[in-house]
Amino acid sequence: MARARALIGAPTRGTTNPNRLRRIDRWLTADAGVARALAGAAAPLVVDLGYGASPVTTVELARRLGAAFPCVRVLGLELDPERVAAGAPAADPPRLDFRRGGFELAGTRPVLVRAFNVLRQYAEQDVAPSWEAMLSGIAPGGLLVEGTCDEVGRLCSWVTVSHEGPRTLTLSCKVDALDRPSTVAERLPKALIHRNVPGEHVHEFLSTLDSCWDTAAPFGAFGARARWTESVRLLRERGWPVLGRRDRWRLGELTVPWSSVAPATPRK
Repeated sequence: MARARALIGAPTRGTTNPNRLRRIDRWLTADAGVARALAGAAAPLVVDLGYGASPVTTVELARRLGAAFPCVRVLGLELDPERVAAGAPAADPPRLDFRRGGFELAGTRPVLVRAFNVLRQYAEQDVAPSWEAMLSGIAPGGLLVEGTCDEVGRLCSWVTVSHEGPRTLTLSCKVDALDRPSTVAERLPKALIHRNVPGEHVHEFLSTLDSCWDTAAPFGAFGARARWTESVRLLRERGWPVLGRRDRWRLGELTVPWSSVAPATPRK
């Protein structure tokens, strides 16, 4: 008889709301790297890790990904058996299912893992081992998307990680509710949230973006999206390696290579 696989991780707080992860879902359906990963399997498996007390965001992920990639299967994983039981009525195997599991991914071999608001409760030194644990279960060529958002999904950020290491940082904000771009600092991924201090790359990045936001103030007459888009254009003009197309910027998105914002010094 096969030995039961040990669960790895600590239960999340469980906070969730409908549409809380709509911004990351929208990005997943449009990102070329995600599309390549999903295209590499006949029936690609996507794991939603730590979905919380309600399965609603996993159900939404399955619906949104399924519209773009009809063959995709989504598996929601939670350490708490009561949360797994709460997801059971929404299950529709093999398209959508729920199971107990943590960073070991319940022994599955997904091509994509979405882990949102999971590492927020961990220490910064736990981030790299947690990434490694998840990546050890992800199929070759697959991706981990790990990040944080506020309670209603208006401020989001995430890191895209491959087996070669972290690749990009993406910010996604509801710009017409934004005071300053650096407001997203409170929702940076755990790998960066304590690094928003002078001397760190992410602090310079957000400070420069705030400066661009101030310069772009006249574009606010055409709406918050126009001001954000001009801010991102100015950021690129000032030498930051901004990725993606202008139409993605208008959605309140901004992606840069991880190397441009990675921690400058090791955490003591």
